[in-house]
Amino acid sequence: MHHVAFKHVRRRQPALARGFAASRARPLLALLVASIAIVARGMFCCLVVAIAACRHGEPGATRHHSRRLLAPREIVAERRNVSDELVVATRDQPVARGSPRPVIDGIGWFCGIPAKILLWDRRAEDHHVSADTEDALRRYLAANGLDHVKVRINQYAPLEDWRRLPKNTTVGWPYRYTLGALSLVGETLLPGRVFGRDHYNPYTATIHLYSDLPSVALHEGAHAKDFARRRRPGTYALVYALPLGNLWPEAIATGDAIAYAQHHGDVALEKETYRILYPAYGNSIGGTPADFIAAPIALPIWLGTVVAGHAAGRIKAGDVPEIDTAPAWEPAGESVVAAEEPVRADRVAALPHVDAAAESGGAPEPIGGWGVRPASGPARR
Repeated sequence: MHHVAFKHVRRRQPALARGFAASRARPLLALLVASIAIVARGMFCCLVVAIAACRHGEPGATRHHSRRLLAPREIVAERRNVSDELVVATRDQPVARGSPRPVIDGIGWFCGIPAKILLWDRRAEDHHVSADTEDALRRYLAANGLDHVKVRINQYAPLEDWRRLPKNTTVGWPYRYTLGALSLVGETLLPGRVFGRDHYNPYTATIHLYSDLPSVALHEGAHAKDFARRRRPGTYALVYALPLGNLWPEAIATGDAIAYAQHHGDVALEKETYRILYPAYGNSIGGTPADFIAAPIALPIWLGTVVAGHAAGRIKAGDVPEIDTAPAWEPAGESVVAAEEPVRADRVAALPHVDAAAESGGAPEPIGGWGVRPASGPARR
């Protein structure tokens, strides 16, 4: 009798186990379905909002003077707060390149795979920066008078950066020897030569570049330009490091990089700035909720903002008109001489108005910060 009862219990065990497993699987399945729904809803909402915000400006605003967050807008420097010691220290070699290290650069390329996926470009953090990218950054720094900025292209030189820290007297010493020292400790222990991360260090006025992307190079140069006009760059750097504090400076740098590409009529560069800098800004927005909410909720928000940035950036890049290959002018009775820069049809309406005094020989109105500046402008130290 006991043997029969034991067999009966053994026959019931598989059924009980299956029921118990099913009861445990139902909440997990429901959680999975809910997570997928949250992700899909977050991505869809962010996508719709970002596309609507980036595709349509305010009524009556031109593509050069729109008030949108990431609209092309030059950084207007009313003052130049630059340390003379940094200018002297940077004058001999403003740009320095790291020596080729195939093994280390190979490890760095592998560590840069997340950035390549994020920006969907194999040149992101590939640790092989071309001469074209370097020249683009050199021209930008020269056009904006940023002769105090040091550029390190795939170079690990922490001792030199430590020497630059006390020379940046525009940043107050409490900021330099606390936050500035911590930033250099991070750059020393986690070298960008391996772990990448293009960035501008405001405490040493140094651009660290590891991506072969001119748009990223201009973006970091725009950060240097933004900090150089601040009366209190140390406080500005502190605010940038706080949660949500980086969103506005990132938008300023992005707008200036796009405006610079537009001003010089470089269609390929302008399209790249949209395709690369928009999802990069989406990454900045999406990474902020992780400081306040749990990862399962922050992850779909981050995914949504990055995907929305890619979609909006490609829409804006598609809206960029191609250059007009026709000659800018053709003198009567003479050979056709092409202009130095191609003319884009969409810029004709955006040219500044020239009044009668200018037509009679007066000085024309300057075009932005990269055109002819008036003689009464701020003097450079």
